Amino acid sequence: MLKKIGMISLGCPKNQVDAEIMLARLAEGGFEITNEVDGADAVIINTCGFIEDAKKEAIENILDMAELKKEGILGKIIVTGCLAERYREEIFAEIPEVDAVVGLGSNADISAVCKRVLAGESVETFGEKTCLPLSGERLLTTPEWFAYLKIAEGCSNHCTYCAIPSIRGEFRSRPPEDILAEAKHLAEMGVKELVVVAQDTTRYGEDLYGKSALPALLKALSKIEGIQWIRVLYCYPERITDELLDVIAETDNIANYLDIPIQHADAAVLKAMNRKGDCASLLQLIKKIRARIPDVVLRTTLITGFPGETEAAFETLCTFVKEAQFDRLGCFAYSAEEGTPAASLPNQIDEDVKRERGETVMEMQYRIFDEKNRENIGKILKTVVEGYDPYSDSYFGRTYRDAPDIDGQVKFTCGYELHEGDFVEVEIFDVLDYDLIGEVV
Repeated sequence: MLKKIGMISLGCPKNQVDAEIMLARLAEGGFEITNEVDGADAVIINTCGFIEDAKKEAIENILDMAELKKEGILGKIIVTGCLAERYREEIFAEIPEVDAVVGLGSNADISAVCKRVLAGESVETFGEKTCLPLSGERLLTTPEWFAYLKIAEGCSNHCTYCAIPSIRGEFRSRPPEDILAEAKHLAEMGVKELVVVAQDTTRYGEDLYGKSALPALLKALSKIEGIQWIRVLYCYPERITDELLDVIAETDNIANYLDIPIQHADAAVLKAMNRKGDCASLLQLIKKIRARIPDVVLRTTLITGFPGETEAAFETLCTFVKEAQFDRLGCFAYSAEEGTPAASLPNQIDEDVKRERGETVMEMQYRIFDEKNRENIGKILKTVVEGYDPYSDSYFGRTYRDAPDIDGQVKFTCGYELHEGDFVEVEIFDVLDYDLIGEVV
């Protein structure tokens, strides 16, 4: 009988891709992949270790699995991902129920690790970060109609608040032919939407060619038969070029959607973050993007309570949010991460102040979001069907305006049966909280 391996993957889409590659290697190694923890011979917890909340979630999941192990409900516990890479000694020391801690550079050996653990060994293995597999077969954990496409690994931006370069290493692009081969394979599997991800997608190709190759890559991806949407996440503002905007504007199956993690708008705070720009330059960029792509959806993330964020700096951020009028926005209280330069900066902000400032930003943004959502009433939007809700007797899905798992949905009715992954035209007639309400035309 095949040994059963379960997987709990936490954190970002990039980590999810790592999990999918590991699952495929486990299947190739003769293991049965199970969605159930109960009765699993081993459970892999693929962790995130980016900020404090992510670390807490990872540790809670490990402790939950430890309790189930004590009760005899599951067998072995294997910890992989960013938390494993970042806290390699601490995990074994603090949670003795863990049977293996696997660094990112040893993901390729996950099948061998599982065999050793199931044979009774305690395993601790950390290969070079550059050995993390960036390609290979994947066992998709997303719905069959969309998949994440990771085009690079690591980060060389070295923002002072961020531990990613120390966890995952410097930025390294995948060769374009490797990415295109994977994208074609995904399309042949039935994937219709590709969500392009990297820690900084706009940096793609700089290490290979000395300049960004993202526009050329997107053009090539757009020609793959069967791909109806290509969505680009994590574009750094200073690297958004006219060429990139032209490609998005002129290519039908590249979604008019840009995720731009700006983090702040005050010049002094951005400088302390080791980021570029100020309120005026960022507003000018947003104006240029909207002029070139009139129906573009702009998403950003912001940080409140960064060390040295004065009341005046916070007011600059609030003014920026009001003037920028982002379609989508997430705001997080600054998390001081050990080993990062920002953690040792003077003028750290009180936790309550960080949180209150974040809540203030989100209250402002909700009003902006509601107004922008209502602008869609009367429009007909192409929508991918994601499921059916029998209680409301309606379908739900996403438009080009909505990235999977982070944005809103469209809830709509239809006079005939639809299937998950179908694309339909939906006329919007109302708004409910973060969601649009409509019917198929």
